[in-house]
Amino acid sequence: MSFMKVGRLFQMSLAQVSLVRHSLLLLSAVALAACGFHLRENVKLPSSIQKVHIATGVGDFQRMLARALTVAGVDVQDESGPGIAELRVPVASFTTDTLTAGGYARITEYAVHYQVQFSVIDPVGNAVIAPQRIDMQREYSYDATNTIGNASEVTEIQRSLNEDMVQAILFRLQAASKHTMAAPASASSTATQAPAAASSTH
Repeated sequence: MSFMKVGRLFQMSLAQVSLVRHSLLLLSAVALAACGFHLRENVKLPSSIQKVHIATGVGDFQRMLARALTVAGVDVQDESGPGIAELRVPVASFTTDTLTAGGYARITEYAVHYQVQFSVIDPVGNAVIAPQRIDMQREYSYDATNTIGNASEVTEIQRSLNEDMVQAILFRLQAASKHTMAAPASASSTATQAPAAASSTH
């Protein structure tokens, strides 16, 4: 084989590698969009919580929530203090229930439940979001011959539930922001209509 042919083959290989690399990058972007990652960047949160402290002892959930809030433009503080809102999460717990049992009373299906209770208080002590609860659930099958795989699956389910819970809290914060912006508009419209009503009475 001549050096020219070898050179052509080498160039083709480089082109193929580049094509594969671009394809992988495209697939990664599509996967991130499909899982809702772009929503974290577009969430508009109340102006009263642009600086917030997260009060919870749940490590993984707190880290994921702090990261999502940071991406949304919030300044997450390590400690509470003057001028700092507080996002309180007194409860963030997983429980597991049996769904079905196989032969000889072997349990084959489980449900992982995730409950989070939270509230948001602005820097002057007003409730941005009153205490409320969010419940989520995932089901999985148990394989008695693969205990390591079962443990990995539960860990992955909990990670996925944490991600979904963070998104749910962000959406509720966004809803609170829309409600806050709508309130002054409704108040001003009432004020402008009052004189007209008074004049029609006379």
